[in-house]
Amino acid sequence: MSTTTPYPQAPYQQPAPQPRRKLFRPSRGRMLGGVCAGLADYLGWSRGLVRILTVASILIPGPQVLAYLVLWIVMPSEAKALRAG
Repeated sequence: MSTTTPYPQAPYQQPAPQPRRKLFRPSRGRMLGGVCAGLADYLGWSRGLVRILTVASILIPGPQVLAYLVLWIVMPSEAKALRAG
């Protein structure tokens, strides 16, 4: 009696590599510094949702405003990010 399966298994194929997303502050569609728009684009979320979450988080005590300012300084603008690579 044979122990082979009636249908041979196809060899494993690795998924196609995803294009690498870049985190930057976009030049269009930004409201204040572009941090929320850049984070939303990077994560694939709605810009409005990220803005609402940011404003809501500022109402809670903590370093959220400082984090926003740091991201504003650290995140490159769209022109710099696309020029770099």
